[in-house]
Amino acid sequence: MNQSFIVTISVNWYNITESKHMNLFLIPTVLLTSVTLLVNPVLSLCILCFPTLRQETRYLLLANMLFADMLFLAINLTMVSCNSVGLHMPHSLCEFMMVSMVMTYSTSVLTITLMVVDTYVAVRWPLHYKEILPPSRARKIIMSLWVMAAVCPVSLLVMFEVVMGSDKQSRPVCLMLIALHSLEQKKIGVHLYFIIAISLCTVLIVYCYIHLYIITKTSGIWRSRYSRARMTLLAHTLLLVMYFVPALVFAVELALLKEASVDVVGVWINLVNMCVLMLLPRCCTPYLYILRYHEIYETVQQVFWKKRPQSQRSAAQNWT
Repeated sequence: MNQSFIVTISVNWYNITESKHMNLFLIPTVLLTSVTLLVNPVLSLCILCFPTLRQETRYLLLANMLFADMLFLAINLTMVSCNSVGLHMPHSLCEFMMVSMVMTYSTSVLTITLMVVDTYVAVRWPLHYKEILPPSRARKIIMSLWVMAAVCPVSLLVMFEVVMGSDKQSRPVCLMLIALHSLEQKKIGVHLYFIIAISLCTVLIVYCYIHLYIITKTSGIWRSRYSRARMTLLAHTLLLVMYFVPALVFAVELALLKEASVDVVGVWINLVNMCVLMLLPRCCTPYLYILRYHEIYETVQQVFWKKRPQSQRSAAQNWT
């Protein structure tokens, strides 16, 4: 196993995308990325520049997720654009983009998981919430999330360098899937890492939501079919599924990719995942939080229409 293996798969991959006109997937990538980047910077600045939002743990976590999403979108758009035209990217630049892409995606998933935990703590211990998760502790946790998210891609990069050797040839396609597949050929179960990580986050989220329901079921907030609690749970569940499914699809792709053969269906699934599935939750997130959270909506109004915020709700009130 050497670099020629990766070059062979990359050439085959690019030939399929050219012959089947799959480079048109660049269009939804550009559209979804543009729609998201129109709102994310504004929402992030509103959170960071207004003390009423900056002092809330849940909004610091949201700002961190928006920042990670913006980095991911920029890297993903660059990678998809270069792959669609067959640009031979320098080996070191390709590695940097792959590591950054996995790190930012992992940060988003870890942050949205922690946001569920934050909501659980706020509802479970409302009187001690400020002591358990003050903004200062939240900032330290956010820094820890970035370190945790960087461990996996950096370790994979080290393994990739050891396995592949020093022969670094340029290739027309830069994809994390192809690079990790070369490790899979060495019997390194990389796909298991993604499945286990997503499974652990899912178990933690399900645990928190079940206990939230048990804690709040006697309060009557679930009786109405269109109650705020039901709508919040539905919206967040849909968002969580949209964030987690692409990672599972990627793990399945990695497990099913065989030897140096590349088929049209495999390329199509990968492009749908990269160009649509991974972008949809990032496109929906800023609009969801603007519509569902009064403080954010009123702060955006203040920025654009000079209206003062009128209410300040706790994390528990935002749930109920």
